[in-house]
Amino acid sequence: MDITTVIGTLAALASTASFAPQAWKIIKLRHTADISSAMYALTVTGFGLWLAYGVLLGQWPLIVTNAVCLLMSAFILVMSLLPQRKKDAVADTLDPDVKN
Repeated sequence: MDITTVIGTLAALASTASFAPQAWKIIKLRHTADISSAMYALTVTGFGLWLAYGVLLGQWPLIVTNAVCLLMSAFILVMSLLPQRKKDAVADTLDPDVKN
């Protein structure tokens, strides 16, 4: 594996993993007041465009990485927009052991 592939793989892993802590914190705490919905709307838009770009080029590394990032950032965006009752229901489904 050449250095370009290694760097690209590490970048993809870091980008994808970067959303996991925020998503998990939302599930655990059910709190999103401090999250910028506008920032996540732009992020979701960006990942959607990168995904389309990857599809148009037929580049699987772009497709897979941006699809995962799109899903995770969209989850965070949706959770930040949901009313508390629905946010709790989603979080309870994903992590039923947490009690409010």
